Amino acid sequence: MNLMPYKVYHGKTGVIYNVTKSAVGVIIYKKVGNRYIEKRINVRIEHVSHSRSRDEFVRRVKENAEKKRKAKADGTHIHLKRQPAMPRGEHTVSMKGNLPETITPVPYETTI
Repeated sequence: MNLMPYKVYHGKTGVIYNVTKSAVGVIIYKKVGNRYIEKRINVRIEHVSHSRSRDEFVRRVKENAEKKRKAKADGTHIHLKRQPAMPRGEHTVSMKGNLPETITPVPYETTI
């Protein structure tokens, strides 16, 4: 759950451990010095929103399950792991009509 009750907790994600009629209890890990301590805070429901950090993961799991189902039906192998962004392909920059510019720094002026 994303929170916004106080500036320290604004936007932080925590786990709900208690529910009352107008508020929820949330476990937050707060950095204090060189460690993280568990804080249990009560937050009114208006200040709580669902965390969207898992949305992309859940969407990918569903897509992978569908791809797996199709690949099994076709009898083919499919690669489901994410791949890092590869380097861009090579290309040639033409000098025709694209002459190089010489750039010089602007001199610093001190006028007092």
